[in-house]
Amino acid sequence: MNIKSIKTEEVTNNSITLTELLDKYVKKLEENSIVVITSKVVALAEGNALPMEGNDKDELIKQEADLYLPREENRYNLFLTIKDNVLAVSAGIDESNTNGDYVLWPKNSQESANRVREYLSKKFGIKNLGVLITDSKTSPLRWGVGVIFIAHSGFAAINDMIGTPDIFGRKLKMTKIAVADGLANAAGLVMGEGAEQTPIAVITDIPFVKFQDRNPTEEELSELKIEIEDDVYAPILKAVDWMRGKNK
Repeated sequence: MNIKSIKTEEVTNNSITLTELLDKYVKKLEENSIVVITSKVVALAEGNALPMEGNDKDELIKQEADLYLPREENRYNLFLTIKDNVLAVSAGIDESNTNGDYVLWPKNSQESANRVREYLSKKFGIKNLGVLITDSKTSPLRWGVGVIFIAHSGFAAINDMIGTPDIFGRKLKMTKIAVADGLANAAGLVMGEGAEQTPIAVITDIPFVKFQDRNPTEEELSELKIEIEDDVYAPILKAVDWMRGKNK
């Protein structure tokens, strides 16, 4: 697998459209590639940010979250939230590398990923092209920031291994490979989290990826999500009194 990050200009709220950014910095794409874009840059290009001055971050979090736990319940004074089936801090709202704005997630990350795939596929005349929109995330019981995908298009986000044999012939009963999250995390290491200014990456040489010449179906998207009641971590997730955000 090869990952190449792309350095861009500073992107601020509405300073450049997403199409203009891609035209300016993605000069070449080959078949069987995946373009990775940070959710922050997508949101900024789409104008989904608000100035810190005059806006209450707590209220924004409550507005954007599906479920949340008040910040006073957290030793770090942070909201723990669930948004779009992602356990995250502050419903994804961030103020790093934003030049004085609170940046939300894109208004519809899936639609954005679909549009980018369709646009770049047509522009470069290629069939097998994937797109990932990503965001940073912490993991329970682990220090360090990783990266997950919040939308994808053009390939299967999960490789289902259930029913296939392991090296000793035992059939796997629960194993599904999180392809999209793995790619997002690998790209995040290359793209960085600070002042690198590389919010786009291109991944190539990925034979394990099952490309699809289309956007994901609603059924495929629903299969990526686990309801709290069905989650292996349900005993933990159900043990707290989640408050409903305005997005729920």
